[in-house]
Amino acid sequence: MIIQSKIKDAEKYNQYIDQVSQIVEKYGGHYHVRGENIRSFGNWKPERIIVIEFQSEDQIQNWLKSPEYSAIAPLREQGADTQAIIVEGYQKD
Repeated sequence: MIIQSKIKDAEKYNQYIDQVSQIVEKYGGHYHVRGENIRSFGNWKPERIIVIEFQSEDQIQNWLKSPEYSAIAPLREQGADTQAIIVEGYQKD
């Protein structure tokens, strides 16, 4: 899962960040990237990028629909504008 985030209320977004990691991990997610130190090649200039690996889309849906995540989702919605995509991973032979 790749998420682009533009902060609009740092206090609320920081509250969200403080709580989301443990929920992601509970539902099988593993962070690979989470930060603002971004060098762009071209016109895309995201403020913040998050890359989370899950073993399946079911894990992502279980995380997003979980009561734990539902409780903090308003902090994300109030704290940042986000866009997210799911990309199927690379399988080695």
